[in-house]
Amino acid sequence: MKYGFYSDTDLTTLDKYPFRCPSWTPLPNGKKNVVILGCSHTWGVGLDANETWAHHISQHNTNRLRYWNLGQPGAAPDTLVRILYSSEKVLFPKIIIAMWPESSRRERLESYAQSIQGTHESLRWENKKTDTNNLLKCVFLVEKFAEHTNSTVFHCFSDDVVDLNATKNYSMVLDETSLRDCWPYWDSGIAREVHPNPSRARDGLHYGVDNHKRFAKLFLDYFGPKLR
Repeated sequence: MKYGFYSDTDLTTLDKYPFRCPSWTPLPNGKKNVVILGCSHTWGVGLDANETWAHHISQHNTNRLRYWNLGQPGAAPDTLVRILYSSEKVLFPKIIIAMWPESSRRERLESYAQSIQGTHESLRWENKKTDTNNLLKCVFLVEKFAEHTNSTVFHCFSDDVVDLNATKNYSMVLDETSLRDCWPYWDSGIAREVHPNPSRARDGLHYGVDNHKRFAKLFLDYFGPKLR
């Protein structure tokens, strides 16, 4: 099925940023497919593929799970929905991990699917409330996809954490921190170490290896028993 930029069989990528996952042609069998969705922080701009939070998570329970990093730089919440729906009859996902990007972004569907920042001229009438409601719309569409395909969804955030519990009692939301906020931090364990320095990727803009490694640990501490 295909209508405009939406499809359930045509999973395409940006030429500059091909998906950081193996080829799915032919699609291996024998394991559950885990689709990881997100923006540049999930793709890992400024980082090697094996330094991203998505890679660290993909080392979990590999005897049962196979992971596909479908993150795309610049992605808006709408982009995550479109990519997920495009994967339905390509990867047949049974587990979905969505790292939601900044809610101020939108996807503009004109001559091509363009993700635009909240500062774009065409978004001058948007505000915090419309941003949040657009994100909640996207969460709804992801949840409906999961309901339709009998999949499980795990939600997390790259930057600002959004309260999804306001509309449903989600147990599958990591809302205690985000990729941005998990580093620097104070380790309150036995060592009581202070980690005061920010961590940056090699481009100097995106979050660094320390953010990604710690976020993956927090994610697995929270969701690991359910990620099976």
